[in-house]
Amino acid sequence: MLLGAIADDFTGASDLANTLARGGMATMQFVGPGRGKVNCEAGVVALKTRSVPVEDAVLQSMDAARWLLDQGCEQIFFKYCSTFDSTREGNIGPVAEALQRLTGADVTVVCPAFPATGRRVFMSHLFVKDKLLSESGMENHPLTPMTDPDIRRWLRYQTRGGVGSITLDTVREGSGAIRSRLRDELTDGNRLVVVDAIEDEDLMTIGEAVADHALVTGGSGLAQGLARNFARHGKLSGIPADVPVVTGPGVVLCGSCSLASQNQVACHLQNHPGLSIDPAAIVRGTMSVEIAARWVASNAADNPIVYSTTSPDVVSFVQQRFGREESAKILEDFFGSLAKRLADSGTRQIVVGGGETSGAVVEALGLKHMTIGAEIDPGVPVLVSEYGRSMRPIGLALKSGNFGSPDFFAKALDRIAGHE
Repeated sequence: MLLGAIADDFTGASDLANTLARGGMATMQFVGPGRGKVNCEAGVVALKTRSVPVEDAVLQSMDAARWLLDQGCEQIFFKYCSTFDSTREGNIGPVAEALQRLTGADVTVVCPAFPATGRRVFMSHLFVKDKLLSESGMENHPLTPMTDPDIRRWLRYQTRGGVGSITLDTVREGSGAIRSRLRDELTDGNRLVVVDAIEDEDLMTIGEAVADHALVTGGSGLAQGLARNFARHGKLSGIPADVPVVTGPGVVLCGSCSLASQNQVACHLQNHPGLSIDPAAIVRGTMSVEIAARWVASNAADNPIVYSTTSPDVVSFVQQRFGREESAKILEDFFGSLAKRLADSGTRQIVVGGGETSGAVVEALGLKHMTIGAEIDPGVPVLVSEYGRSMRPIGLALKSGNFGSPDFFAKALDRIAGHE
């Protein structure tokens, strides 16, 4: 293994794995640390640590990093969302500092930019398309509301050490200028450094500047440059992964309430049946996994969608009634159990919207590793794994809430089945 990566959620892991595979690296995605030795050039460990307590996030990330280092990887990459999803307490800063201690990294870049999906960093401020992060809808996120677009300031809430910055002007001067500026920041006591990037070429330049860094952190866009570093040194085999086409009944499960997800659900409902899930109905017992599974079975030929996607006002009401963590757990448990029930009864294609929902689904299915297939939309690939006692392939797409075109769900089901 050349590159060992840790992702703080499941959609982020597949996003990163997609980027590395497109960069020519033989890539495998693991659900938590693997066992024993594995044969790949890039290993991505998917964790569900974005919104857990800080101590748990650090512990799980360190376990993953130790396993990756045991694989002989030359570099560790800590991947977080391109909208920097976190609270004031963490978990990005504390995990990054813990990984610095483990790897011995003296200075580490921080760059969530992903221009292909409209995420850009300028003067240390994160933009989503033409809006500041705090005005993009992310300020209403039910678990990690992003109310400050200044990544440097947000990190300072979370960390013990200094946080510096490198402007776009320096990035445009080239990798040598970035390396020089990183040394200056370290001298000033800043071990985490936010770096501007607004185009893919900026990310390539940053990647070249950190080729010899033990630890790199960022969004999946930054991984483009890391893959190119290994290719430049002739370390990649160039052999693509063998990914089977998966046919059979398909379903969409969406637990994200982002604006993008709301639009995608509405688009899918124009041509496919849908079942809306209310957490209160689950608590009352008027909605259950069994009821939902029967409904899916009766609509199996039409690629149905089961969703809890709704407006921020409704989300706020639900959280006030059940509590933020409890309402999230109700839905995650429901979607995870539903996915397992459907897979056990023959569903072969499962498209999931939302990072937390994706994590719940993958964990419920008990998948250990996944092969990376074709890209559906920027940041979202087809994933194929073996499932159940029969070890039959099952195809998945795990979409972050804000990713994907309006027709993503239908497109994902087509792509899993091998249709262009």
